[in-house]
Amino acid sequence: MYGMRARDNAPAIHFRSDRLCRVNGQLYFSTRENTLEGPFDNPELAEREIQAYIERMQLLSTTH
Repeated sequence: MYGMRARDNAPAIHFRSDRLCRVNGQLYFSTRENTLEGPFDNPELAEREIQAYIERMQLLSTTH
């Protein structure tokens, strides 16, 4: 993915890794802030929560 994040000085290549993982059989997603969010009952719910998390983080970055 070639693009520019809000905090980047110049465009760069960013690689997206798989955000979903299982810990002790439970489904979580990892964040750039180095946290694990979850657990979730299924991958579809986890994907929805990933999107909601991203939207919350974007909202926080625009209000600070």
